[in-house]
Order: sequence, then C-alpha cells, then structure tokens
Amino acid sequence: MKVLANDGVSQSGIEVLEAAGYEVITTTVAQEQLENYINKNNIDVLLVRSATTVRKNIIDNCPSLKIIGRGGVGMDNIDVDYARNKGLHVINTPAASSHSVAELVFGHFYGLARFLHNSNRDMPLEGDANFKGLKKSYAKGTELKGKTLGVLGFGRIGQATAKVALGVGMRVIAFDPFIEKADLELEFFDGQKVNFEIKTISKEEVLKQSDFLTLHVPAQKEYVIDEAEFKQMKDGVIIANAARGGVVNEVALVKAIESGKVSRAALDVFEKEPKPEIQLLMNPALSLTPHTGAATNEAQDRIGIELAEQIIKILS
Repeated sequence: MKVLANDGVSQSGIEVLEAAGYEVITTTVAQEQLENYINKNNIDVLLVRSATTVRKNIIDNCPSLKIIGRGGVGMDNIDVDYARNKGLHVINTPAASSHSVAELVFGHFYGLARFLHNSNRDMPLEGDANFKGLKKSYAKGTELKGKTLGVLGFGRIGQATAKVALGVGMRVIAFDPFIEKADLELEFFDGQKVNFEIKTISKEEVLKQSDFLTLHVPAQKEYVIDEAEFKQMKDGVIIANAARGGVVNEVALVKAIESGKVSRAALDVFEKEPKPEIQLLMNPALSLTPHTGAATNEAQDRIGIELAEQIIKILS
C-alpha cells in the first residue's frame, strides 16, 4: 500500500504507517501533475492539508485511490460527497488541532490588548529615541480577565477556545445554529478538573455583548460578519478570525476599524490567500499570521498519528 502525503505529514504519523507495512511518499507533487503521479505510482491513499485540492477529475481518473485524508478540520478543498458517492473513504482530524488554534487566537488577543503587534515593530525603530513617546502611545492596554468573549461557531475549536477563555477568567457566550449547549471540562496540571455548561444564545446577542469576538465556522457562501453585523457590535470590540478566509467581509472590517467600531482585529486567514490585500497587510490595527492556526509541533504529531490510525483501521 502506498500513501502520498502531498502536503507533508509528521514523522510520528509516518512511523505508525511504516510499522504497519505502508510505503509513505512525502514528495510534493504539483497540482496539475497530481493525477498522473497517482496513476503512475498506484497510490492508494492521498493525504492533503490546505494546499492541495482534490476535485472530481482526480476522483474520477485515479482508480487506485481508496482514501483521501485531510490533515485538519475543514475539507472545502475536497469534493467530499462526490468522493464518498464514488466509494472512496474521506477522513480528517477534527480534534487534533483544536487547542493549537485556540492558543493562537489568544496569542493574538493578548498581543492586541497590549498593542504588542505594534510595539514589537516600533521599539527596534524608535525605542532609543522615542521611548517616552512610545510608552504613552501604548499605555492604554486592556485586561482579558472579566471581559466577555463571544464565540461564533461552537464546535470543537470554538469549545477549545472557550476553555482557554474560561481559564483566563473571561465570561463566555456562544452562538451555534446546531448546538444548544456544551459541557466543557477544564483539566489542570495537577489532575484537578472544573466543569462549565455553556448554553448558546442568538447571534445577535453574542454580537451585542462581546468585548472580544472569535469565529470558528466553516467556509460558506455568505459572509458571517458583514456590515450589518458590525453595526450590532459594541464600540471598540476586538475580533479574531482563525476560521476561514471569506467568513468576514474584509472591506467592511477595514471600514469598521476606521469608524472605531472595531478597535483592533486579528486575521490568520484571508479571502485572497496566498496574496492578502495590501490594505490588510499595512493596517496598524491588525495582527496578522499566515494561516498557522494548526501549525504547532504537537498538533502536527496528533494529526499524523490520527490519520495513520484511521488509514490502518479502514484498510486492515
């Protein structure tokens, strides 16, 4: 059995597969050459992350394929239903990267709350000549403890983010059209556990009440946050989108920042990846990362092992 990990896979995942007798190929094949490569090498399993797309042409024209695996949560780069109707197994790792994304969101929130995204750039340039000026500029930080975090999308990643917020001492409110409530268990270093029940409320109420707002929704046709949603928010709200590019109207976001409705925002995903709009890249109110939500060593280990175990179970 041959596994092509076209966007890479962790060494721990490779070791699990090789121990079970699989050949793992980590060559990165260009999208336009992928169909030919799969057929030429009789690939049984194709593993991708977000870079490679698996559309109908590959599904139809690669008869050796038995499994398509996505290292991560969202599978919008795969024609999932079509593949399954054709008899292929389509798998992903919905839980493996949840905490990594949650920590990135809070990395952004802490940075934005204390202007770290700006001061880290300004101090090397002006720290010696304008120390007092910079101190005054960045003297109006805010604490997260006691503030309200709104979570739009309360699946695995939304709940993982809520757990971090609860640990910080924030009040958590959430909206999800498919979830009425969630029981969250916080585990601490010494084995102690604390349980919280979060009942979801309306999207409108989440928007109205949130001091900080984070999105954890799948890609969809319409914006989840557009001009109408910005108007419902508190003045000075801080927003993070580490979900999917296109769930926030970026033009409306910039307008909301200019008006003061949104004080600062974090983006890990963009409508035009891999070339985000220059007005976003140059905006001092934005804290930006290049779609690295799941990019921790720990998450990649979990993803690789989870994919490997699912593949072995299916094909054994």
